[in-house]
Amino acid sequence: MDKPTYILAIESSCDDTSAAVMCNAKVLSNVVANQDVHSKYGGVVPELASRAHQQNIVPVVQQALAQASITKNDLAAIAFTKGPGLMGSLLVGTSFAKSMALGLNIPLLDVNHMQAHILAHFIDEEGTKQPSFPFICLTISGGHTQIVKVSNYFDMEILGETIDDAVGEAFDKSAKLLGLPYPGGPLIDKYAQLGNPKAYSFTKPKVGDLDFSFSGLKTGILYFIQKQQRVNPNFVEENLNDICASIQYTIVEIFMDKLKNAVKQTGIKQIAIAGGVSANSEIRKRLMLAEKHFGWSTYIPKFEYTTDNAAMIGVTGYLKFINNIHADINVTAKARLKVTD
Repeated sequence: MDKPTYILAIESSCDDTSAAVMCNAKVLSNVVANQDVHSKYGGVVPELASRAHQQNIVPVVQQALAQASITKNDLAAIAFTKGPGLMGSLLVGTSFAKSMALGLNIPLLDVNHMQAHILAHFIDEEGTKQPSFPFICLTISGGHTQIVKVSNYFDMEILGETIDDAVGEAFDKSAKLLGLPYPGGPLIDKYAQLGNPKAYSFTKPKVGDLDFSFSGLKTGILYFIQKQQRVNPNFVEENLNDICASIQYTIVEIFMDKLKNAVKQTGIKQIAIAGGVSANSEIRKRLMLAEKHFGWSTYIPKFEYTTDNAAMIGVTGYLKFINNIHADINVTAKARLKVTD
């Protein structure tokens, strides 16, 4: 067994304040404080998010240390999300991590949030298998939709990405058109499980082999609903499950088409998913089937490591720590950051 290395990780890139304690690559605690304040606005309000982070960060860190049964003096380093994300939110986590690392005189580890989503696959957890290099990762969230080739922990290449909206937005905006509350993606998934995925067909966007586009699909869904409502004003209420199932089926079909293209172009048959939308039940089901149909090896993270959480920041921090990749105390938060940065 490696000598235990305790790392405190802080994630504050958007609207969830999270702290985790890692012992090497194992999660000892992973505490997340959600912000309910945004639901009435139908999206995240940056100013409110950063205020809520300021209120949440101390109790969340205290809780993470208590659950892990360690004190701050046991920590070997502090990892935090440098970006990408909302600047005001990132600054709260960055400032806190810097102050704590300075106060304890321990190393600081800056983490790219997008890399962390992918590297969540290397959390040491019983019953979960880890991909070997190289592998392909479909990174899908509210802000990103990418196919990434992962050759090593910190050697990644974007093979394809969305040219407009991210898939999380496509789910949430489609849900809004159906009168569902924010965030609507999980609700589409819930109702889709009760509906017929072939009830309605939506046109798949024509873009490059490995790129994505969701704005046209969203517009197609809008026109479809408007047309049907002119005939029957209660169309959405009467057919909600089928509409959700058809939208979800179309989006997942797009994913599977692109992944098949990626396998064909690279010859890599190890496929992972990451990011908030990877919690979607249909994409998980289709990936499991792909193991049988196409001979792929598929890697699906546990639900709690798909949405924004500090455990993924912690495992990335640990990998940086053992490779001696420390951050300078003058490191700054960056709202825009590519997975390759």
